[in-house]
Amino acid sequence: MKWVLVAAVATIASASQADERDLWMFAQWAGDHQTRPFREMLVDARLYGVVPIAQLLRSASDWRMCRASPFAVPPASNWPAVRSTLSLLKTLDQQGILRQYEVVSAYRDPSLNACAGGAVGSAHTRAFAVDVLLPRWADPQPLCRFWQQHGQSWNMGLGRYPTGRIHIDTAGYRTWGGDGRAGSSFCTKPN
Repeated sequence: MKWVLVAAVATIASASQADERDLWMFAQWAGDHQTRPFREMLVDARLYGVVPIAQLLRSASDWRMCRASPFAVPPASNWPAVRSTLSLLKTLDQQGILRQYEVVSAYRDPSLNACAGGAVGSAHTRAFAVDVLLPRWADPQPLCRFWQQHGQSWNMGLGRYPTGRIHIDTAGYRTWGGDGRAGSSFCTKPN
């Protein structure tokens, strides 16, 4: 059991190091940006800490190539969607479905989303979405079962990209796979 935990930490740590957007970089960025109202909203909603703030504010992974900021605070108009998506993540954690993961991308402004190859009208821009990495050993099928049983009531979007990243939002009940279509989703294909 101990080696599984070590492997999970190593997997998540290596993803963080490759990404470069660690706590140190976040602290440097946060010193020049206003995050307090966003943090207060999370505290008031009892959602602060569901995702570490340094991960929750990560912009697109292609931020450097797009000459954009590594982190971004969603506009206040998106905060209801932030609360909804974080409530879903909290529920997934409480039910043991999604415990160990790293958020590698969350809110993106429309120009960064376009540069990063995001879909037009992406939930990353118009609402709030997270792309997560699971440890290599993690089984994503419990997420699919949750989506199949409860996704409609949560208005849950669940997708998986060829990179292995999993997209989660509460901006519409849908699923998709590597080609962006529902038919290729890991949740609609037979196991």
